[in-house]
Amino acid sequence: MSEQEAKSANIVPGSMVQAGMITRYTLLDYFRSRRFAILFVLVLLISALLTVVFAWKRPPEALLNPLAFYSTWWGTSATLVVALAGIFFGGDAISSEFQNRTGYSVLPNPIRRSSVYVGKFVAALIAASIILVIFAAITVVNELYYFGPNVPVEFWESALFAWVYLLAVLGFTFFLSSAFKSGSYSILVSAVFLLFGFALIEMIIQDLVGIEPWFILSYGSGIVGNVLQVWCPSLLSASYCVIGLPHVTTTATTIGRQVITVTSYNAGNAEGLVIMVAYLVVTGILGLVLFERKEFN
Repeated sequence: MSEQEAKSANIVPGSMVQAGMITRYTLLDYFRSRRFAILFVLVLLISALLTVVFAWKRPPEALLNPLAFYSTWWGTSATLVVALAGIFFGGDAISSEFQNRTGYSVLPNPIRRSSVYVGKFVAALIAASIILVIFAAITVVNELYYFGPNVPVEFWESALFAWVYLLAVLGFTFFLSSAFKSGSYSILVSAVFLLFGFALIEMIIQDLVGIEPWFILSYGSGIVGNVLQVWCPSLLSASYCVIGLPHVTTTATTIGRQVITVTSYNAGNAEGLVIMVAYLVVTGILGLVLFERKEFN
């Protein structure tokens, strides 16, 4: 081997090259593992259940027009699919390096931890995006069956919002995965927060405290379904109906002689995007900092 070839062999790949290699091999692990197959089957089961319900019950409120169809099908299920994808692919993405002791053999090499973090994040994003695209494709196929080629632009907006929510979810799960050295703990905490924890906190803040929960991730992700809703300020005339829910709605309920007023908040599209992007940036940076400082011992 010549001197020049020896020098070339000792050159450490750059951060982007290292992140690309980590992405490639992590994706291969995902596709070979059971988790991708299990999540794929879960999405098929959810889609099959919705297909059977629509074909058998034919809910009139959902089959009025394409927008109502997507609001009932996609608006109520897309965030669940995103949460499951984030838990499956991001719940133990970093903590597995400690639990399975793979980091002991990988990180002593000249590989930057930031490259490992970014590579795993990109791999999780690609795998989760594939799952989301599959669910979206099945949704569109069902809509085409009932209404023909008439996909409203609001659905594509909702799909974009769902993908941004996926980024935020992965940022949050990667942060939790960096905070724990046990994959079981990080997956459990991620599942608790994403499946009902955030929604419960949001409900308590709105109903009991009475303030806008602008700092809760589930509040920002509400735009995935809100953009598909039709709100009629006047019940007497449908000409006043608009797409999207109002920012603030107040309902009064009479219980005996007491009137209880409840104020509900709905994030606007811009506000929801800002909340989700903020979660992505803040939790992503915190997760990387934790991973950089955590010791393998």
